[in-house]
Amino acid sequence: MSRTALDLWVGFFVAIGLAALLFLALKVGNLTSASTGETYALQAKFDNIGGLKVRAAVKSAGVVVGRVSEIRFDPEAYLAVVTIQVDARYKFPKDTFATINTSGLLGEQYIGFEVGGDSAMLASGDAIKKTQSAVVLEKLISQFMFNKAAEDGGKK
Repeated sequence: MSRTALDLWVGFFVAIGLAALLFLALKVGNLTSASTGETYALQAKFDNIGGLKVRAAVKSAGVVVGRVSEIRFDPEAYLAVVTIQVDARYKFPKDTFATINTSGLLGEQYIGFEVGGDSAMLASGDAIKKTQSAVVLEKLISQFMFNKAAEDGGKK
């Protein structure tokens, strides 16, 4: 094989490798599924959002139905207010339950919708009333340690 052909093949494989790295970076950064379709906005208030970020997925039954568009702090209620853009193809009942869940090896957080049974549907600008905050591992560990210390202290 001539030197020119060898250089061409090396360049080809380097280009494929760079394209694969770019794809992986976009996938990890949640930038691959930019939806340009029609959406409607919902809001949900949480005590603690953990590591939830803007552009995080919103899933129902494992299917991505929307994205987090804004996160802000409500100084009057001392809660995090999350604005969600939901794909207009999907309608959810007014008693839908929003939870902050963790998935994947990187600990990516997303909002999960658990659908209720109400016949009235959420409309643009509505607020999801039922929410469950993110589980903070450090809090769970400290509660466990505190309970163990209290048990041991009571036995002596």
